[in-house]
Amino acid sequence: MIQRKLPAETAAMQPLTDSASRATLAELGSRVRAWRARRGMTRKQLAADSNLSERFLADVESGKGNASINSLALAAQALNITILDLLQDAPRPALARVQGLLSRLDDGQLDQAYSLLGATFGLADAQGREQRIALVGLRGAGKTTLGAQLAQERGVPFVELDREIEREAGTSMNEILLLHGQAGYRRYERRALLRIAEEHGDGVVMTTGGSIVSERETFDLLQRHFYCVWVKASPEEHMSRVVAQGDMRPFNAGDGGDSSRSAMAGALEDIRRILASREALYARADAVVDTAARSIKQSLKDLERAVPAPQAILETR
Repeated sequence: MIQRKLPAETAAMQPLTDSASRATLAELGSRVRAWRARRGMTRKQLAADSNLSERFLADVESGKGNASINSLALAAQALNITILDLLQDAPRPALARVQGLLSRLDDGQLDQAYSLLGATFGLADAQGREQRIALVGLRGAGKTTLGAQLAQERGVPFVELDREIEREAGTSMNEILLLHGQAGYRRYERRALLRIAEEHGDGVVMTTGGSIVSERETFDLLQRHFYCVWVKASPEEHMSRVVAQGDMRPFNAGDGGDSSRSAMAGALEDIRRILASREALYARADAVVDTAARSIKQSLKDLERAVPAPQAILETR
């Protein structure tokens, strides 16, 4: 069977040019040499501690040696650093101290630290942020229905991020993924987020894709510019609403007879698994609205209470 290579795959298979390869090796060599100098080690000492030959290390430091990952790991260990310390750009001293502190925290504490830093230094206080409402959550929670009604109540535009990503790319979601892969999709997603924030300084209500919280950089960007609300529901209600919409992606649901019932059970299990894996991420939102066993009217009232008052109301107080 003939398989068509995607442009991203083809590009990834292309070797580095000779000049790029030489530049990479030279940069790597200079970093090994710099770390050795910082540690006050001779090349002979580094060779002895890493079980690598002096000749090999000399070649690496001069940009002539094409070191393997294992060799770099041995050299890094002998220098008492991680291989990432060797490969990444050296941080500023103050930043290195902060990174050392943060490295001791678990994921939950890191999220708290991020919020505290943002609140203390204004990193999360983009102008007009509380007037730009973003609804996050798994498909079937009611984001689109509630978002459109909330926008109408507040007198602001309603946008769907997926449609804005297509507008940014000039093509459909399927084509974006086919031509550019996940990395390309995320680039368009971030560009669309920034454009929407810039265009709607006076307020907007936006729905987002369910997986946006899984991309830390993108979710951080979203939280800096939008007031985020997690619209949640029970797995069973997610399932029934998605079935009613007639679109089961990305869940596995087949057609016909017992196989269909089995597939539906599998899809429900998928929903439970996805919700469990993302729960801590969704919980980073500024507010939560649970639509389980609630009518649309009740959920809309809950959402109105969960978000900051519109600017027009604030200005009259």
